[in-house]
Amino acid sequence: MIIVHRFHIEPTKEQEQKLFQTLELCRQLYNAALEQREICYRQRGKSPSCTAQKNELPAFKKEFPEYKQVNAQVLQDCLQRLDHAFQRFFAGLAGYPHYKDQNHYRSFTYPQADKQDHFKKIGHIYLPKIGYVKMKAHFEFNPAKVSRINVKYHGGKWYVNLTSEIQESEGVDIVNKVGIDVGLLTFAALSDGTKIDNPKYFRKSEKKLARLQRRLSRKKKGSNNRGKAKAKVTRLHDKIANQRKDFLHKISHGIVQKYDWIAVEDLSVKNMMKNHHFSKSIADAGWSKFISYIEYKAKKFGKVLVKVPPAGTSQTCVCGHPVPKDLSVRIHQCPHCGLTADRDVVSAMVILQRAN
Repeated sequence: MIIVHRFHIEPTKEQEQKLFQTLELCRQLYNAALEQREICYRQRGKSPSCTAQKNELPAFKKEFPEYKQVNAQVLQDCLQRLDHAFQRFFAGLAGYPHYKDQNHYRSFTYPQADKQDHFKKIGHIYLPKIGYVKMKAHFEFNPAKVSRINVKYHGGKWYVNLTSEIQESEGVDIVNKVGIDVGLLTFAALSDGTKIDNPKYFRKSEKKLARLQRRLSRKKKGSNNRGKAKAKVTRLHDKIANQRKDFLHKISHGIVQKYDWIAVEDLSVKNMMKNHHFSKSIADAGWSKFISYIEYKAKKFGKVLVKVPPAGTSQTCVCGHPVPKDLSVRIHQCPHCGLTADRDVVSAMVILQRAN
């Protein structure tokens, strides 16, 4: 199972200069490789392959010696990134690859981590051509399992994303089962009657964010003041995202620790986001991320996750009879079996029943 851990790093001024230089050179290489593909296609009707472009790197570094300051694997991954963008374009999954400006090229990758060298120094991570950089690992991870290191600059801070492959645990005995219904008024209702409040991090900060964005729009483009205003907007976005992520990690961890068999709806959040009345609230809730966290943690601890079709879970009773109701009706009352309970809890019970 593949997992990614994200940690904050604190480079020295000299190291940060090298990091920025690496980003800029990778960006220029990406754009040069894209231009080469386009020119070759116009002239010969065929673009060079990723392998062909990688084979040109030694000659490229002789012509542009500054690229010797960048790790060879990082340069190769830069070309691989462009190739992946084209593959997604041809598969109809993304638009045509664009030339990158400085605001849209913010990371580079060491695709093959040296497990012995990268974590020799406690509290640091070794980045080839950069040096040992101070790293804040806020929880334990197994350095021997790290296979890939991505370095990212975001919101005025530097991070590393460490990709690891861990072995899934053997299945545990199924003792405790639960169904989960996610929502907007209540973040989640469990079939055992537990209800988890929706913290609504974005909604709570929405007015402040709008105020900062108005200030940003009034600043002159290219000015230092505009840069400072943009940084404030980015920091608030990061704060909201980190609050939401921390909440989702804690809730999903608690559920996976308590229950052995977990049933959820197989929601198409992307389609639900098309409803403009609820799109902000759905994005703020983070349903997709919540279910993905449960999914990988369930695999990690040998628990079972089952996804069921969502159609009708809120309009059906556990007895099987339909009980139609609009969103304003918060209490489920079944005229057939007499069940009276919170509608979200009943939905969770129906989800569990379907999964069984």
